[in-house]
Amino acid sequence: MSRFKTPSEQKKTIEDLKKGFVDVLIGTHRVLSKDIQFKNLGLLIIDEEQRFGVSDKEKIKKLRENVDVLTLTATPIPRTLHMSLIGIRDMSVLEEPPVDRVPIQTYVMEYNDEMVREAIQREMARGGQVYYVYNRVSNIDEVANHVAQLVPEANVVFAHGQMREHQLEKIMLAFVNGEIDVLVSTTIIETGLDISNANTMIIHDADRLGLSQLYQLRGRVGRSNRTAYAFLMYRRDKLLREEAEKRLQAIREFTELGSGIKIAMRDLEIRGAGNILGAEQHGHMEAVGYDLYCKLLNQAVQALKGEKPEEEEYQTVVDCDIDAYIPTSYIKNEYQKLDIYKRISGIEDEEEYMDMQDELMDRFGDIPRPVDNLLKVAALKALAHKAYVTEVTINRQEARLTMFARAKLDVSRIPELVAEYRGDLKFQATAEIPYFLYIDQRNKNKDCTEMIEKTKAILEQIIGITDEAQSNSKNS
Repeated sequence: MSRFKTPSEQKKTIEDLKKGFVDVLIGTHRVLSKDIQFKNLGLLIIDEEQRFGVSDKEKIKKLRENVDVLTLTATPIPRTLHMSLIGIRDMSVLEEPPVDRVPIQTYVMEYNDEMVREAIQREMARGGQVYYVYNRVSNIDEVANHVAQLVPEANVVFAHGQMREHQLEKIMLAFVNGEIDVLVSTTIIETGLDISNANTMIIHDADRLGLSQLYQLRGRVGRSNRTAYAFLMYRRDKLLREEAEKRLQAIREFTELGSGIKIAMRDLEIRGAGNILGAEQHGHMEAVGYDLYCKLLNQAVQALKGEKPEEEEYQTVVDCDIDAYIPTSYIKNEYQKLDIYKRISGIEDEEEYMDMQDELMDRFGDIPRPVDNLLKVAALKALAHKAYVTEVTINRQEARLTMFARAKLDVSRIPELVAEYRGDLKFQATAEIPYFLYIDQRNKNKDCTEMIEKTKAILEQIIGITDEAQSNSKNS
């Protein structure tokens, strides 16, 4: 079922489909039309899934309530990938590339007539053909004429989806047969083409295309044992939007074969997961926060699968009377700032703390005091979590460390630790919750930063006690 079939052919197929005479129906979006009715649909295979929007997928769900669905794609859209990662869908990955395939050489650059001419001539010199992607039907003929002027010896033809069926079919057959040197086309070539002789692609205004779209387009070349080339070009002196810059950077970064899943993961980071259950691509979950949303969703999936939910792990909270934030004067871009906040909150040890410091200085310059404080608090939180501490409360004179109720402590070692601080450190237990209280009676600290360093020293000693208790427990 496609627009290349005559109305009478389509009508007969629809009638046979209703009666159950058709075993396998292969079609484009035409299959989702209202007049298509299956007698007993059992399996639905969606190839090139990224070509179907969310509203299309909602229609697919309505075809039949209990139908097995197999989705195939080199670059799953963020929503589908997210559903796979959290367990709503099963996912398998093919990582073995076809024999003799080599990675595609990818270049991202400003548009340059000389570079276009050289790329086309080089491909023609080795007997190959070229795709030139320009995604505007209104003036695609002008672009084709310009390319023909650049390379007069080349046979340049343009194609787009608004052409009549037979005209388009004739052009594509001529290209397959090697009669056309350069095919100037819109993104209709994105899927389904396997022409081993076409091994150079030039993409005009690449910054206007999506990440999975760029990856799919690039996949049209390099389908033989020859080295293929992809030139992603944007207009000269154009200021790229941050998202476009991220997309081009990702496509340049992931050139190895089978990197579609990595491309999709980066797309998920850039665009977000979207609304899982509704028809909109982009959903909002600020009400509960992304981490809690994923946690709740994971629990629901486990319950539906009949799996026992994982035992709740303790969380560590740090309450410190200190300025700890990223000022706008240091990182102006909100997306970058949120990314840095997220990564700082994920610091787990001293090495990651030092790496983060180095990266911030390298990217944004000298670290201001509030950011330095934020890093110190993150490192303190990571250390406290390892010490089975659920809450750290610090002011200029006092630090209180509340322990996890089921923390394994070598009680015999505690008096030795308390004695070492000559009355400044106390260990108590209230309502079955143990805690350490450190009061600095000798020094008047200017701010909490000094207390943070002293608290870290105590936490390192507590980690030694808990580790020893864990070891003894395992041995016994």
